[in-house]
Amino acid sequence: MKRPSGSHRARVRAQLRRIPLRLRLRRTRGRLLRRLLLTLLALIATLCTAAVVAYRLTDIPDPHPETVTQSTVFVDDKGSYLGRRGPVDRQEVPLSQVPRYVQDAVIAAENRSFRTDDGVSPRAIARAVLASLTGGERQGGSTITQQYVKNALLTPEQSLSRKAREALIAIKLDRTRSKDDILAGYLNTVYFGRGSAGIQAASRNYFGVDTRNLTVSQGAALASIVNIPSYYEKAGSDPEVTATLKSRWTWVLDAMATSGAITAKQRADATFPAFRFYPPGTTEGQRQYMIDVAAKEAADRLGITEDQLARGGYTVHTTFDLALQDATTEAVKNLKAGKSGKDSKGTTLHTAVVAIKPGDGAVRLLYGGSDYARQPFNDAVGGAVEAGEALAPFGKVRLDGPLTELRKTAAPTPLQLASAYATAAANGLYATPYTITKITRDGRQVYTAHPDTRRALDEKEAFMVDMQMSKTGTPDQTQDQTPDKATDRAPDKEAIPSTPTAQKAPQTFFTAGAGGGITRRTLWSTTQDPQLTLTVALFADRPGEKKNTTVPAQLPNDPSPVESAEETTAQIWRLATGGTQ
Repeated sequence: MKRPSGSHRARVRAQLRRIPLRLRLRRTRGRLLRRLLLTLLALIATLCTAAVVAYRLTDIPDPHPETVTQSTVFVDDKGSYLGRRGPVDRQEVPLSQVPRYVQDAVIAAENRSFRTDDGVSPRAIARAVLASLTGGERQGGSTITQQYVKNALLTPEQSLSRKAREALIAIKLDRTRSKDDILAGYLNTVYFGRGSAGIQAASRNYFGVDTRNLTVSQGAALASIVNIPSYYEKAGSDPEVTATLKSRWTWVLDAMATSGAITAKQRADATFPAFRFYPPGTTEGQRQYMIDVAAKEAADRLGITEDQLARGGYTVHTTFDLALQDATTEAVKNLKAGKSGKDSKGTTLHTAVVAIKPGDGAVRLLYGGSDYARQPFNDAVGGAVEAGEALAPFGKVRLDGPLTELRKTAAPTPLQLASAYATAAANGLYATPYTITKITRDGRQVYTAHPDTRRALDEKEAFMVDMQMSKTGTPDQTQDQTPDKATDRAPDKEAIPSTPTAQKAPQTFFTAGAGGGITRRTLWSTTQDPQLTLTVALFADRPGEKKNTTVPAQLPNDPSPVESAEETTAQIWRLATGGTQ
């Protein structure tokens, strides 16, 4: 085939030059538009294919281990929060335990289209991409689904590839899981400040209640906090933070009223809630003595380690009376105020307080020391101090069961001695001390306590011990150079109850210990009735010759340790019994 000659090509170009420019551009533009359209369609098809392939290849990852780890919570006999054990303050709750108005408050604060969107917000993604490309400020505005993916399933890395993966997983999650499942996952993992991961921990740390007991106002406040938890966690203690949070709280409630999530009356009745003080007060550390004992007992009852207990998401219901415990902390603080803690020789005064329910064994009160941070050793359950004459009332009776070994013990713990005294108050029925009533997990009860009792004294001997405690009063009082108060306090023989179950005269003490007068080393003061046995123990130590050791020391004598112990016992007794006896 012949190629066109040079003269032929020249003739063609000449002919084209004779065609008007407008016609030539029209023909060329048509071809360019067709080519551009085909290229655009090919690009769209490629992107769609890539998106479909990426979507199919994207798996929904398992949650991070730290987002599924739960702490174990300890509560007192009325359900008040004592504290927790575990690396993360988180307890999972089903969505059914989160009031609907709390769910709606979170949706109003974080993602108002949550119930209807596809799991992503194209506008928010566009803002984030633009900010990444231009180096601008990082953008938020993700949906609740995206936040859950970011918090629980992915890293918080701020890159385009991570953001794209977040969007794909969010879309897939939205198509394969129900909105309720996604919301439950979000509420159980989102950070609320104050160390709280999840709505249950936040409810306890901010308001001292379970999630199911949150009010409309409290729920709206927690929903408002999620926005900047590290700032809002100081609400209630920082006036500026509190005022800022109140403004956001109002905005959330107004949105709920507008959407119909709450009624006009609920909106009108809503008042800004009161928060637990943050950071916690000084009594928080003292509670760790109780938690130590309860955690060990709970692990033993479940047959697991204490580490497994801490990570297991259990709720441990204890026998303790938190209000009484905190009041006792203040009473003992006043006791030590007159002794300045240590004297010139480095002598340190120790106080242990135990209250037990006779015939049952429930430990109502356990004061193990003034500061867990400085002294984690629990004086109430581990303080082996000299018994001296503390077991004198049991000297003439035959003991059975656990009390048999106690008589041979020269240094019983305050808990052991209180349980012995409680035996006399319970007509000779010894009850093993316990600190847990039940343990629950995921709404199921996994352990229930049953008092362990056995007869250690017959009723006649128990009455003799009880009567001896009432008659003996304070020994060695002439050596203490104090009036014979035992005569004033103890009833006459004719006034002694004729049956061991009858109430004793008000504020009858049995006070005894090791040493006497100015050489007293240990002091026990006990008062009791059939409902409660209360023992206060005082002892002292000073640094030993070897490093990090201590040796027993004499109790300070100004004021008199007998007076101090009995006054403290009387004060705590009034608190425990509502002012009676």
